[in-house]
Order: sequence, then structure tokens, then C-alpha cells
Amino acid sequence: MTDIHQDSQSPSILQALLPVVVLVTLLSLSVYLFGEDASYGPNQIALCLGAVVAAVIGKRNGLSWDRTEEAIVAGITISLKPILILFSVGVLIGTWILSGTVPTMIYYSLLILDPSIFYAASCIICGLIALSIGSSWTVAGTIGIALIGAAAGLGLSLEITAGAIISGAYFGDKMSPLSETTNLAPAVAGTDLFSHIGHMIWTTIPSILITIVLYAIIGLNIDTMASADNLEITMRLIQENFTINPIMLLPVGVLLYMANKRLPPIPTILAGAAIAVAIALLFQQPALAAMAGDTPNLALGVFKGIWQTLFDGFALNSGNATLDDLMTRGGMSSMLNTVWLILCAMVFGAAMDFTGLLARLVQYTLSFVHNTGSLIATTIGTCIGANIITSDQYIAIVLPGRMYKQEYANRHLDPKNLSRTLEDAATMTSPLIPWNTCGAYMSGTLGVATFAYLPYCFFNLICPVVAVLYGFMNFKITPLEEGDDPALAADS
Repeated sequence: MTDIHQDSQSPSILQALLPVVVLVTLLSLSVYLFGEDASYGPNQIALCLGAVVAAVIGKRNGLSWDRTEEAIVAGITISLKPILILFSVGVLIGTWILSGTVPTMIYYSLLILDPSIFYAASCIICGLIALSIGSSWTVAGTIGIALIGAAAGLGLSLEITAGAIISGAYFGDKMSPLSETTNLAPAVAGTDLFSHIGHMIWTTIPSILITIVLYAIIGLNIDTMASADNLEITMRLIQENFTINPIMLLPVGVLLYMANKRLPPIPTILAGAAIAVAIALLFQQPALAAMAGDTPNLALGVFKGIWQTLFDGFALNSGNATLDDLMTRGGMSSMLNTVWLILCAMVFGAAMDFTGLLARLVQYTLSFVHNTGSLIATTIGTCIGANIITSDQYIAIVLPGRMYKQEYANRHLDPKNLSRTLEDAATMTSPLIPWNTCGAYMSGTLGVATFAYLPYCFFNLICPVVAVLYGFMNFKITPLEEGDDPALAADS
């Protein structure tokens, strides 16, 4: 939490609520007036106007614009790593389509995944891979885009498929000891990693089982005859436009191996893209020729095609609108709108933080805590609010963790209750908010609007509800062991 200058005035709760009310009102109008295009400019303006309101309140309370501006710049700096990852993923998607990696994954997925179990299977596959590598972003940017392609080939809902991918990816990410958030939450709360993971089982396993059952029920209503017709057409077109061979999956194996070894994400992603370019040069001459266009010199044309794929993505002209739309994507430029959204969101979050408005809101919520159930519900509400206001899941873990750590200790609750709640709320809801870095990434990578896939992210929606129910039922809420000092628990 940012320290406020000693000469400034502490904000009132009405002042703290005003920018949030302005933001929510403008975002609601944005969705009403612009629909699915809300994320392509209107939401950015809403976030900036909310930041202006927060800055004006800060000025009224004695904070200079220069200091607020410095805080906003510092806030934007936090988002630079996710932005670089986004640009790298844009490059990865384009090169993986050019190399035939994505088409090969789609082709094999169509061979083995029956439409009636597709959604449930997608969730399970993404969950297992995320569990092994600890990264929901990597899963969505690799297996996720292939499953989206397979869903389009089968004529299935892209929105439900995106929900299944995100549900599975976040289940694996949440339960993996390799995940950054799974390590961050217990560190903030003051417990150890494996106590944290063991305690999360009680909310996570019921949530994922309910999720898989829901996807299985939806699958029972799929028209398999219509899917079979789409399947035949899609597979034929993929074979006509790309060389399909297991060797095309080499970039996937290399990327997952490097991710499992905990190598830095940007070099890992770019290594996957570099291998894809090499495979494209060896096996995808027709695709390269198509990208080269009418360039007279063949070598220069191939170079031009690869260069264009890196900055503007791959473009397919098969004559089939569905397949063309699916395969015409990627490149750094495809992430520019997502980056714009993240930058504006960080401006709003930084303004709220520096002016003390965010701290005032969190402080106010403590007045509603009367028992264990309300404490957990308030923690979850604060995590969701932090995801909305700060647009970053890490801040949404750290901020409530620090604010409520002492309160959990005072109530003689084991800190692993806090760490589990942080993950059940902050980690789970981050991809459900369009301007959050996670929501922007998932939407940009999977090509499905956040509000479109949100109703189908069953796991992410169910987990916080289960956590609240456990709190009010006092079920699987672990007290501090006899002899433990609450002050030590808070300081650990």
C-alpha cells in the first residue's frame, strides 16, 4: 500500500467510492452502447476517466499532480512484463500457425475428441498440463488455441470451449507447486506451500468435479451429426493448406519442457517461435509462398512472409470463412488493443492506490467482519474488488493478504485459511475481468471476449462460492493449534 504524504488529508469513504461508481457506470454504459466492441476503446476511456476522478480527489486532499503522475508511471511499470509476454505470445501464435503446429494440434484433436465429451475433455486436458507446468497462460497460449480451433472445426461453441480451457488451466495453475500464485499466497499469509496446497484441496476438488459434470451435461445436447459434417470439411481443408505431421508438434514439446524447468517466460516463448520458423522453412513451403505474395525474389519473399507473420500474424485464404478467420491471427499487432486496455487499467489502479482511496475501501470492509464466515466473505469480496480496481492478480493476492493477516491471527485462525481464500478469490476471478491482465490475456489469446466466455468459466465462478459456504458453515476452517501465538502467526 502506498504511503500518503503527511500533509495530505485522509479520504472519506464517499470519496473512495466515487471513482468506483464512475467506473462501474461508464463500463456498464460501454457494454450497453458498444456491445462486444466495448474492449476496443470504450472501456479504456472509462478506466482513464475513473483515474481522473481519483486524481482530482487526491488533489483536493492535498496531493500534487506531479506525485500522482509519478505513482501512475510506477504503476504502469508493473505491467511491462505481462505486456512483453503478450507481444511474445502474439509472435508465437503467428509462427505456430505458419509452421503447421496449430493446424496439426487441431487436426489430431479432431481425430480423438468426440463432440459429446469435447468440453469436459478440454477442461481435463488443460488442467493436467497446467498442473505439470504451473502456468495457465502457457496452457491457454498453446493447447488452448488448438482446442479453440478444434471447436470451430466441430461447429461447437467457442465461448463454452474458452470457458472449459480457462477452468482447466486455472485448476492446474492453482494446485501446482510450480505456479507463481500458489507460492505467493502462502508467502503473504504466513504458511508453507504444501500446507496451503493440501488445504486448497477441500474447495478446489469439489469445484472442479462440479465443473466437469456441467461440461459433460452440456455435451449431451450437442448435435453430433452436424459436428461430423463440419469435421470432415475442416480436416480436408487443413490437409490441403498445411503439411500435417507429428514433427510439427516439436515447438510444443520444447516450450512445455522449458516451462516445466522454470526458465524465464519470454525466452521460453520466443524459443518456441524460433523453432516454429525453422519447421516452417522445412515443411510449409506452400504456406510460406502464400505469405510471400507476388514478391519477385523467392528468398526475399519467404523472408517477407516470416517478417509479416511476426508483426502482423499469419493470414489464410482457403475459401472457407470459418477456417480463414481461425487461422488468420497472431503477430505482435494483434496484442496492441490488449496492451492498451492493460495500460489504462494500471493507470486507474495506480491512481486509486496512491491517493489512498483503495486503502480506505479495504479499511471500510473490516467494519462488516463479525464472524469467520463474514471474514472469509469479506476477504473474497476484497480480492475481487482488487482484481477490478488494480487489474493485477498479484496485487489482488498481496493487498488483501496484508490487510487481513492480523485479523485472521486475532481470530485464532490458521494462516492457511487466509492463503486458501486468497487463491479461491484473487487467482480464480482474475481472468473474468476484461481489463485485468489475466482477462485481457485470455481474451486476446483465445480470440473470445471476456464477457462472452465468463458465464462458462464454471470452475472460476464456483470456487469462491464454495469458499464462502465453507466459511459460514465453519467447514474445513482450521484453527491455530494450541500453543501457537496469534502475534507470531501474523508476523510469520
